[in-house]
Amino acid sequence: MKEVKDIDVKGLIEQNRLAELREIISDYPVADIADFILHIDKHDRVILFRLLPRKISSEVFICMESEDRNALLKDLTDEETGHLLTHLRPDDRTTLFEELPGRVTQKLLNLLSPEDLNKARFLLGYPEESIGRLMTPDYVAVRPQWTVSQCIDHIRNKGKDSETVSVIYVCNPDWTLLDALALQKFVLAEPHTTIEQLMDYSFVSLSAFDDREEAVRVMLKYDVWALPVLDSEGVLIGVVTFDDVMDVAEEEATEDFHKGAAVTPLKTSYSATSITALYSKRIGWLLGLVLINLISLEIMASFQEVLASTIALTFFIPMLIGSGGNAGAQAATLMVRALATGDVEFSQWSSTLLKELMVGASLGITMGVVGTVLGFVRGGTDIAIIVGLTMILIVVVANIIGVVLPFLLTRLKLDPAVASNPLVMSIADVTGLIIYFTISTWILTLV
Repeated sequence: MKEVKDIDVKGLIEQNRLAELREIISDYPVADIADFILHIDKHDRVILFRLLPRKISSEVFICMESEDRNALLKDLTDEETGHLLTHLRPDDRTTLFEELPGRVTQKLLNLLSPEDLNKARFLLGYPEESIGRLMTPDYVAVRPQWTVSQCIDHIRNKGKDSETVSVIYVCNPDWTLLDALALQKFVLAEPHTTIEQLMDYSFVSLSAFDDREEAVRVMLKYDVWALPVLDSEGVLIGVVTFDDVMDVAEEEATEDFHKGAAVTPLKTSYSATSITALYSKRIGWLLGLVLINLISLEIMASFQEVLASTIALTFFIPMLIGSGGNAGAQAATLMVRALATGDVEFSQWSSTLLKELMVGASLGITMGVVGTVLGFVRGGTDIAIIVGLTMILIVVVANIIGVVLPFLLTRLKLDPAVASNPLVMSIADVTGLIIYFTISTWILTLV
């Protein structure tokens, strides 16, 4: 099958065969067009985008990364930009405005029609990263006293302007939501049946002020494609759809990956981020971790006499510290993910801590046996006892740190993903050295 990349865009433009180019490019999926359009010359890119039918051009535009969209907007005239904004869905328009500087957003708002301008200002009035910014006010609603036949006619008339018709919302005259019904019910019901006869008054909804991650969690939990968004009085003000939620899920997962690696989350894609920006996102964490590791140096300096008297103790420092850091990182990763998905709630901290304490003890004993054997081989009985006891305590304590830190950050209203592996491992290193030298001093003193 012929691919988009095989199209000779430059040749068709130079031959002024624009109508033919428009017809050819319009037959391809919008995602393929969006990818292709970014890999051609800037001059040809603008011409090709202008040739796209307006409905297709708006969909192609949304498929692009934010930095690519912003660059393309600079090359379009105000009239072209106005047409493009008009054909964007309200929630997609809001996402675009959020990513632009304030002055640019204000300029684009002036290009909207009065109706679209009211919708944009309405959505932009909600807090950042709230569901109110994510929702679209375009949906299909019906009345409970209508018949199925009336509703089908209404869906045909209004559905073309709605983001989804897979779910139809039933509201009273005050727009209070009464039910959310699948389109399938309308299709299968008799034409004279009233909507009230189909209703069970059972639906899942969101508040416009909820965090957008809540939409991800609820949609996954209830396995639905669209969710109604209500105000404090139960009035239906918009809907959130599956495609928007998946974009949020991807962004949040990427953000958590970055935080988990002790990197301040990037605002744009890696390829579009400058060297200076990458440096600034990482240097702060690295310097902070150096400060924590300085504590480890001070601890080793204070126990230098113990190390000097029994040089074999130094052989096991990397192994013991590494084991503790790895155990803590494992526990932290599990907790951060469990808290993010709602698998574990903050109220369950005590039972979770007890569970991980038992797991940590089991891991510690197993690792302790291995450490004892290695200690005996390298340093004899005394070293074997020191290494074995230290390994058990380090693994148990590091496991507790990995569990407690995400819960503590959640309590402080911070993202638990900040409990990054490097942070947990650095804290575990400091704690591990204290445990190691304390046990070493105690055992060697007894001997």
